[in-house]
Amino acid sequence: MTSSLHEAKEALGARLRELRLESGMTGTDLANRAGWHQTKVSKIEYGKTKPTEADIRVWCSHTGSENQVPDLIATVRNIESAYLEWRRVLGTGVRRRQQASVKMEAETGFMRWYEPFLIPGLLQTADYAEEIIKNVIRFYRIADDLDEAVSKRLERQQILYRRNHRFHFVIAEQALYTTVGNDDVMIGQLDRLLAVAGMPRVTFGIVSAGTVYRVPISNFIMFDNRRVMVENISAEVTITQPREIALYGRAFDALAGQSVTGDAARSLIRNALETRSG
Repeated sequence: MTSSLHEAKEALGARLRELRLESGMTGTDLANRAGWHQTKVSKIEYGKTKPTEADIRVWCSHTGSENQVPDLIATVRNIESAYLEWRRVLGTGVRRRQQASVKMEAETGFMRWYEPFLIPGLLQTADYAEEIIKNVIRFYRIADDLDEAVSKRLERQQILYRRNHRFHFVIAEQALYTTVGNDDVMIGQLDRLLAVAGMPRVTFGIVSAGTVYRVPISNFIMFDNRRVMVENISAEVTITQPREIALYGRAFDALAGQSVTGDAARSLIRNALETRSG
């Protein structure tokens, strides 16, 4: 078990302990009322035992914290998968991860995606995607399935043309200037964005470089209001707790509110194109 998984169990246990203490009950009181062995409460609270969903409901019922059930159950359901190290996700190559994205995106009616430095995968050209995936393979020292991975990433983009899906992409202006590959690759990618800005069912916004800071930012993708995925250097984090999802929703709304769309977004893209073409 990774230290992150252990920390997740400890954090859940600590939260349950807080609920018990707030109710004024001792561990023995709770165990007796729930009909549990005396040691079960302490094992859960110190992260040694992962509670079941039934345990969560009983715990909240006896501590008068029924309103916490949805968040706590979401935590229990995803405690093993919420934090996936890239070495596990990409262990057999990039294509498998792309295939997983196909399924998640197909099940999502409204996708919200924010990127501070790069163009979102669903909007990438083949050349841009190839450079990104090539660097992923090199950095993580994983199996080289470049061609298959690029092909699968482009296949994912078919979701953009399905009538029952909507998309709202927001990028920071920096993403227009982060050089992926070379100028030719970037010119092709920026041309692609000009076309994307006019697609039906797609809202495309850019937060300009001079925008005032409002919310903490990192890349994240929202799949309806069911889950949020955040990528960092070492791992992919999946968030399913309703209150955390709501927080990301607020962050996205703030960023979207600061972004420009339509002709104003196209103007920023053309400015970036001029720096590459001139």
